[in-house]
Amino acid sequence: MSAERPYIDKEHPQVYAALVKAAGASRSASHEAGLGDDLIEMINIRVSQINGCATCLSVHFPKAREAGVAQSTLDVLPAWREAALFTKEQRAALELAESLTVLDPTVDRAAVNARAAAHLTTAQISAVEWTTTLINAFNRVSIASGHPVIRR
Repeated sequence: MSAERPYIDKEHPQVYAALVKAAGASRSASHEAGLGDDLIEMINIRVSQINGCATCLSVHFPKAREAGVAQSTLDVLPAWREAALFTKEQRAALELAESLTVLDPTVDRAAVNARAAAHLTTAQISAVEWTTTLINAFNRVSIASGHPVIRR
């Protein structure tokens, strides 16, 4: 850590604590909506892959495996559209997550949400979007701070 690149979570711990609390509330809401830790972690990984956050990837790959996601599924997660391993619910959630991570003005978000609504409830869509919003925030905290990869 340096003055030029501070660990922003350490410099303003009260802000980071609020982010951690929000993530806990989001996970609880996801569970209440019927989403499992397996899907939550796949969202966390996919968003972190897109953002290039090595720290968050080093945290969420082990969590996904602990949640029961097969390594073979994690291996092809970046190519989820082409892999037959993913359920309709997982595909809907991953498409939502990607559409909120890469804010492409050519993507019709209403159409993305309509496709998701065919496989997810309103509460599940909201939970996926909160999960996505928060992992994007954690990615940016780690990237801004230059956090290291977590070694296990």
